[in-house]
Amino acid sequence: VQLAESGGGSAQTGGSLTLSCAASGYSDSAYCLGWFRQVLGQEREVVALMNSGSYLEYADSVKGRFTLSRDNAKYSVSLQMNLLKPEDTAMYYCAARESDWCGASLPHWFENWGQGIQVTVSA
Repeated sequence: VQLAESGGGSAQTGGSLTLSCAASGYSDSAYCLGWFRQVLGQEREVVALMNSGSYLEYADSVKGRFTLSRDNAKYSVSLQMNLLKPEDTAMYYCAARESDWCGASLPHWFENWGQGIQVTVSA
C-alpha cells in the first residue's frame, strides 16, 4: 500500500488549506483512512479519520474547522482546513489501516503512512 499526499503549505491565521491523500495497492474493501499530525518533539496525534463505513472522527482541537471527506476514488480522502490557527502548524501524515476499525485513533495501529506534508500557519 502506498499513500500519495498533496496540498499543504503556508497560510495566515484564519486562512484555509486542503490536504489530499490517495491510497493505492489496496485490495480490501474495509479500511480506515485519515490524517495525523506531529510537531517536532511531540507525539503524533490524530486529526481526522474515517472508515469504509460511516465512522468519522475529529480531534477536539479541529472540530468545526476541519472537514474530512471521501473523494470519488475509493481510497482517497481530502482534509479541508479552515480558520487555521498557528497551533495547527505541524507535519501532517496520511495514515491507512486495512480494517474498518480505526485503531482507537492511536498511531501504532496504522500500518501505512505517507511521507508527511508540512502545514505552517503564521500569526
